[in-house]
Amino acid sequence: MNIEPTVPTTKKPPAHFAGDVWLDPIALPHENDQTMVVATVRFAPGGRTAWHSHQYGQYLRLTQGVGRFGTRDGKIIEVHPGQTLYTPPGEEDWHAAAPGCFMEYLAMLQNGEGPAKTTAWGEHITGDAYIGR
Repeated sequence: MNIEPTVPTTKKPPAHFAGDVWLDPIALPHENDQTMVVATVRFAPGGRTAWHSHQYGQYLRLTQGVGRFGTRDGKIIEVHPGQTLYTPPGEEDWHAAAPGCFMEYLAMLQNGEGPAKTTAWGEHITGDAYIGR
C-alpha cells in the first residue's frame, strides 16, 4: 500500500475544450491489466468539451455547480451536485458548466486500446448547441 504521488493540475487543451477546464488525476493504472481512470475535472463558467465519445463509456459524478450535458439529438441534461450521469460506450456527447457558474465532477472511465480509442474527439459545439437552440 502507498499514498499516491500528487500529480499537477493540467489545463485542458483548446483542441478539445472551449474556455477554461482543468483536470486533477486521482487514480491512474499501475499495472498493464489495470484500466480504471478517475479524475476531478473543473470547468469555469461556460467552459465546455468538444463532441466526444468513450470506448467503454463514462460515469460523471457532479460535486459542485451545475453541469450541462448534450447529445447529438439536441437533448441537454442539467445535472446537479450528488447526481451521477452515465454515458454508454460510443455515445457522442459534450459536457459544460452552465452559464454563470463553475462546475466540477469526478470522471470515471476505463482506458481503451490506446488514447484515440479511450476518447474519440470530434468538433467543438456551437454556441447555439450550448444554449439549446
